[in-house]
Amino acid sequence: MKVLLVNGSPHKEGCTYTALAEVAGALQKHGIETNIFHIGNKPVRGCIACGRCEELERCVFDDDVCNELIRKILDADGVVIGSPVYYSGPNGALCALLDRVFYSSSHKFAHKPAAAVVSCRRGGATAAFDRLNKYFTISQMPVVSSQYWNMVHGFTPEDVRKDLEGLQIMRTLGNNMAWMLKSLHEGKQAPPEREPWIMTNFIR
Repeated sequence: MKVLLVNGSPHKEGCTYTALAEVAGALQKHGIETNIFHIGNKPVRGCIACGRCEELERCVFDDDVCNELIRKILDADGVVIGSPVYYSGPNGALCALLDRVFYSSSHKFAHKPAAAVVSCRRGGATAAFDRLNKYFTISQMPVVSSQYWNMVHGFTPEDVRKDLEGLQIMRTLGNNMAWMLKSLHEGKQAPPEREPWIMTNFIR
């Protein structure tokens, strides 16, 4: 079993990475393979709602990491998405990627355990955390919890390593993700049959 941890920060080994590394360490103690994927700091496109992904089964734009990220999520048994907090929200580049990733492929992610992690200096963490979780809850992905909201505090990685409660939250999250993955694997049953989508528009 393996878990993909997505570092949605432009900084490869900053505060978000420090939090994700703590989650990864806990997963590894349970024999779970981990991969921390950095989205980088190059420009990314936003979704233009062209609908071509329905035909192509990938995003029509292939000049950034979007389709690579889709492949990595599909290859993993579970996913943890981490982001710094900018103006009480996740990194805009990460959101642009996730809009395309989930618009094109969320139907393939159903029943894959997922969790969000956020890192902030002081405030805005719960709003950013809520935004990331919405990608999972619209996609029938079981959300893995911890003992508190999945956040760490600090302006630098050294600060984050002093946030002892935050680090414990990350370890608990890793332990809970490992438990859920093993429970699903050992008691594997077919997922519930999906009803045809009923889409209601409120303007007639």
